[in-house]
Amino acid sequence: MSNELQNYIPLLMVFGLASFVATMILNTSRLLGPKIRTREKLMPYECGNDPVGSARERFSVKFYLVCLLFILFDIEAIVLIPWAVVYKALADELGNKLFVYGEMMQMMLFVATLFIGYIYVWKKGVFDWSK
Repeated sequence: MSNELQNYIPLLMVFGLASFVATMILNTSRLLGPKIRTREKLMPYECGNDPVGSARERFSVKFYLVCLLFILFDIEAIVLIPWAVVYKALADELGNKLFVYGEMMQMMLFVATLFIGYIYVWKKGVFDWSK
């Protein structure tokens, strides 16, 4: 096995362990859980309230806006964390810390744009659920 493939062995072990634990938890709850079926237990559960009306209600656009904002900031974290991890190694490999710092400034410009957008939607009242 090549050295590059050996780097993925811990990752595969974590995925295997997570899959094993999830499977064991689900199977244990299925085997040991009560199996008495009543009318109340078979009803759909909605945050402790009895379901009333149709399930096909229209949601406010604010739900979707908050979802999009969450995805946007999640993508930001996905981009920035690996960049921060490899910054020093990349600067040492290229031998030009100024170039790598300039690239990081482009990332900071991206973060600043996201922050300005965050302030904009905050001022527009997207996070105000009482409206």
